[in-house]
Amino acid sequence: MATLEIKDAKGKAAGKADLNDAVFGIEPNMHVMHRTVKAQQADWRQGTANTKTRRHVSGGGKKPWRQKGTGRARQGTIRAPQWRGGGVVFGPHSRDYHQKVNRKEIKLAMRSALSAKLADGEIILVKPFTWGEKPRTKDAVAALKALGIDNERVTLVIENEDVDTFLSFRNIPTVDILPVNDINTYEILDNKKLVIVDSCLTYIEEVLA
Repeated sequence: MATLEIKDAKGKAAGKADLNDAVFGIEPNMHVMHRTVKAQQADWRQGTANTKTRRHVSGGGKKPWRQKGTGRARQGTIRAPQWRGGGVVFGPHSRDYHQKVNRKEIKLAMRSALSAKLADGEIILVKPFTWGEKPRTKDAVAALKALGIDNERVTLVIENEDVDTFLSFRNIPTVDILPVNDINTYEILDNKKLVIVDSCLTYIEEVLA
């Protein structure tokens, strides 16, 4: 069972946590991680791009000139694709880009991502942040500096109801805030450091183990 040091907002050691090997110690499955991330990205596509074919373009009901005797190529409608304002050939149409991924694959992908991040030394455990009378971005920046990650892209996993921490970090462009209920493979991987509030570990291990 792996052990990871827990730090406080000042970057000092504040204890240790034992990590479940079933979640943080498996051999990463690269294929499942790739498949899951691609499915997530596909789901974000709106799929609203649309073009009109010749049958959808209004007008063009009259033959522009007679079939023979003009010396010009025969034409049946001014809404044919070769005409300006005509229909589009092989253009995009509205569609759903959803890709089905099994629930077991999604969990395996997240376990693989967490195991890979831990193996690369890119997971930082922190104690829950405490704030004064109100949230302050200045204090959040100071905490990142104390942890030595103020110049890196960070994903911060926090408790679902921790509004003060969300408000303190939300204006920092290098920080992506992720409530623990919304944890997913893409956002686990899309950073240089994954910072997890230690109180979230129980939920993560219960869901993924």
